[in-house]
Amino acid sequence: MAVPEGCGGVGRFAAGADPVKRGQILDGAKRVFMKLGYDAASMNDVTREAGVSKGTIYVYFQSKEDLFGALVEREKSAFDAAIRQILAESANVEEGLRRYALAHAHFILDTEMIPTMRILMGVLDRMPALCQRFFASSPTNIKVLLQDYIAAAHEKGELDVEDSDLAARQFIDMSTAGYFKKRLFNDIPVRPDDKEIGRVVDSGLRMFMNFYGPKNTDARV
Repeated sequence: MAVPEGCGGVGRFAAGADPVKRGQILDGAKRVFMKLGYDAASMNDVTREAGVSKGTIYVYFQSKEDLFGALVEREKSAFDAAIRQILAESANVEEGLRRYALAHAHFILDTEMIPTMRILMGVLDRMPALCQRFFASSPTNIKVLLQDYIAAAHEKGELDVEDSDLAARQFIDMSTAGYFKKRLFNDIPVRPDDKEIGRVVDSGLRMFMNFYGPKNTDARV
């Protein structure tokens, strides 16, 4: 019987190739890093939390930096995929922008990505390559996804935008009304409720469409 590529035998994965085991390690590492931070966390802490041996961890990840980088990439990729789906499924540009903004607000307020960014900021000077993996303007960066969406809407006549990069940054700032910085610096004692988030998003969307909406129509939010 032929052995499937990537497997060490029938029903077995090659060393370091089991996605379930990899996920188990990353889940344990996430809990450790969120509790202790990057510097205080050790691979021994991760082995205990993930329920695997230290040898197993090093089969999957070369170092603590590699492990943390993989965790950042996993969390970021999951959100990127959700944003791609939101934008692709939206019936028109206003719906797409509104759904993007609501998802982004949830991302800021309700996930572990902002605490992760705090950890990254703490090691920025010592580990610039690690931080670059998170902040780089890659094709999967959520700002770049929005920028491309705005540029495509301009080509279709749904928006009138000269600088899609600037417009994307403006929309993110307007539709989240400072949530990002407040969350980053732990200045949100009480999470805004969904009604308030929707109010902020809709206000930002109205301002954006009033400025960037097609000039030859009277369409407004």
